[in-house]
Amino acid sequence: MSYPPARYEGEHGEVSATYRPADHEPEVTYRSGNTVHYLATGASTGGLFGMYRWEFGPKPSGPSAHFHRSISESFYILSGTVRIYNGERWIDTVPGDFVHVPAGGIHAFRNESGEPASMLLHFSPGAPREGYFEGLAAGLDGMSDEERAAFYLRHDNHWI
Repeated sequence: MSYPPARYEGEHGEVSATYRPADHEPEVTYRSGNTVHYLATGASTGGLFGMYRWEFGPKPSGPSAHFHRSISESFYILSGTVRIYNGERWIDTVPGDFVHVPAGGIHAFRNESGEPASMLLHFSPGAPREGYFEGLAAGLDGMSDEERAAFYLRHDNHWI
């Protein structure tokens, strides 16, 4: 395997780093108490990846088994215990654990510990997951079955 083609052709580099302090307010807050921090969006990385910090409240929550056709998803546990389904079984992951799910891989995640937990979510390539997170926070209850199915399809979520 070799390096990909150059994306920067300049001679001396450029000042282009971004900084986000740890105490930055989350972009999305769910009724469950969960929050999502947009660390790096697909738009901000030129479509290379998206990175989000997901913070669970103590209430049980998380999506059921699903897969994505166009993106891989990776999980890095920062705090607490997060249950991750790898397509065969549930794994109780703890800080420092990492799970990678290629495109098409069945997966799910939940916090069932009764305590807060947090993790990094990494999507590659950088799909516009912000619309998905924000749509879920706004609530899908008022949507018809057809509208809900279109929302999930638009955001590459295929439920098992």
